[in-house]
Amino acid sequence: MAFISRKKNIYPINQDLRKYLIKYGREIKLPIHYDDIAQFDNAITLYDKEGKDTLWETVFYPPHRIDEIYRGLKVMYVELKIGGDLSVARHLTVDRVDLCVYANTRPFRVRIVNTLNDNFDYFYIKRADASRIYGLELEHILSPNRISYISSGDTVVEEHIAGVPGNQFIKNHLKDKHLNSIRLVKEFVKFNERCFVRLLGDMHSSNFVIIATQDFDEIHYRIRAIDFDQQSYEGKKTVFLPQYFKQNNPIIELGYSRLSPESVHQYQSEEKSMIASRLNTTGNRIFALTDVMADDDIAPFENVMHLRNQLANHYENSVFYGCESMGDIVKESLRLVLREVEEYHRNIR
Repeated sequence: MAFISRKKNIYPINQDLRKYLIKYGREIKLPIHYDDIAQFDNAITLYDKEGKDTLWETVFYPPHRIDEIYRGLKVMYVELKIGGDLSVARHLTVDRVDLCVYANTRPFRVRIVNTLNDNFDYFYIKRADASRIYGLELEHILSPNRISYISSGDTVVEEHIAGVPGNQFIKNHLKDKHLNSIRLVKEFVKFNERCFVRLLGDMHSSNFVIIATQDFDEIHYRIRAIDFDQQSYEGKKTVFLPQYFKQNNPIIELGYSRLSPESVHQYQSEEKSMIASRLNTTGNRIFALTDVMADDDIAPFENVMHLRNQLANHYENSVFYGCESMGDIVKESLRLVLREVEEYHRNIR
């Protein structure tokens, strides 16, 4: 089983990463930041529809600050969603600001409403953490999903990723008679492979969502990570493999009954091929990111040593012994995928 050994350290955005964010349009100037939003003077527990504590609190601001903060939140949302067209901000209203009291980084979640049609959306405000930034960027570049986020100094603003939380899907939908179990476990195999290749950790069922899409008479699934705090941090390889988290066991057990080892290998190869294709088409962006990441300090050095040794044994490849940082390990992991896919194509010609 996989488990996180301790609370993760927070790593600041260094100068090189900041330059990367500016170059690729992620860094902008915002009117308010995390510390401003943290200046609330009251809070109440937020309960779900069944009356259970959500472990979020709805916060309230003093009268002399509320207009400034709510105006700043609307600017954040417009920058995140529309690229700064402030003309639409007059149709937006801040309905609620919630604080996650159990999370290590204490993120805020903002519910914003379009007064023209009463449609609502969420977004998140968090303290800037370099490893989370790398996680968001790697997701954007290497996965089938695009990620919308912006940074401003010590603050990161992230979009809400819609979907059924994995733990709720397991509880409420796994035994649904309409469940397409083979497609679901196929997607989990691909998700598992994607996390391991790019070293995204802690993907237990509360940290990913499942999106079901009806297509004619079939249902397709996609699994998306929603938490990127554990990008390239822990020293145990099992932390980067969702299959080893006990919370995911119901999906794993379903996979044992639905997929043969040959099918699992096929889906792993398919995912690696897709990652290789994205690497080959992303241009210099992935090289710029991993070069900055390789020179950055985003994990204790003992974690780097443990992980590089475990991956050298796992892949039976001594190249990992030369890695001096988590960024180096990610680089070698991606190179390994490219070489494996290239060798496969050479063999079938």
